[in-house]
Amino acid sequence: MNGHILIQQPGNSVVTDLGRFRGPRFGLPVNGALDQYSARTANILAGNLDNDPLVEITALDFRMKADSDILIAVTGAPLALTVGGRPCSQWEPVSVRAGETVAIRGINRGLRAYLAVHGSVEAPTLLGSCAPDTVVGFGLQLKEGTTLPTRRSVGPVRQPYFDLPLFRLGLERPNMGQELMVDVTDGPDVAEFGDSAELLFTSEYAVSGRSNHIGLRLGGQLPERTSSGEVLSRGVPVGAVEVPSREELLVLHRGRGVTAGYPVLAVVTSNGLDVLAQARPGDKVHFRKTTVAEATSAHRRSRAQLETLRESVNTVFGLLGIGCRPQWQDLPVAACS
Repeated sequence: MNGHILIQQPGNSVVTDLGRFRGPRFGLPVNGALDQYSARTANILAGNLDNDPLVEITALDFRMKADSDILIAVTGAPLALTVGGRPCSQWEPVSVRAGETVAIRGINRGLRAYLAVHGSVEAPTLLGSCAPDTVVGFGLQLKEGTTLPTRRSVGPVRQPYFDLPLFRLGLERPNMGQELMVDVTDGPDVAEFGDSAELLFTSEYAVSGRSNHIGLRLGGQLPERTSSGEVLSRGVPVGAVEVPSREELLVLHRGRGVTAGYPVLAVVTSNGLDVLAQARPGDKVHFRKTTVAEATSAHRRSRAQLETLRESVNTVFGLLGIGCRPQWQDLPVAACS
């Protein structure tokens, strides 16, 4: 059964996925959810594929209403989630009855939240992705009155005994706050900064209000390039830490262009990019050096945790009959006497 979601208060929200992986070969940024861990987790908790479309909500309050029973999951920055006026938990599947209002308020530690709907929502795509791209003017920016088609209805799921929590999946939630630790590996141009490269790891940097999904601008004590040669434009990775001027560092995020001509001092790890996705203007950032091998190992541990979560969710959903017939049944009264 298909239905619709009515956006009543959009705040600053878009429909996105994990990114346009075919984009860079055509000169387009990868884009997609900035906090990939939270986005993947929301979809897993909702019983979806990792790359299914979901809603990314940045900083401001959000409110919506569905015309059919749905199941949702909200992850990312700490916030107040209510369904029909009832407080509900983040990082867990939540049932929403037809006509109930879902409200997200009070994002004040961290910056972005992710809302996934079981079965996902419909959204236009470009090169196989619904991720917005501000450069080419593509994407679904939500507005008041926007309706999102949903693909599947799920009857209310509720613990019948003492109203105890139905889901206790034991997921480790990322830490968020005003002091952020971000891991980086050496960049291709680190030798050009000489001894001053160590300033990256001994200094504190403040997130500028001019930061966005293309890159974060960080003020603080800057390493100085010892070479005066011109840097030719070349391909740069997501996470590149550039020193474009004497005023600030620039950390390229998922909306970055695929080429650049500034020296790359370091590269933020994939887990570190998730941390920076939640950085608010004024937050303090400290960089910590790691190796490619250590960064790869940390990424694999994170993905393994999500696979364990997926197995747990699939087991619970299978028993409850979410997306299939229930794999359990109540015992006859005679068997209990």
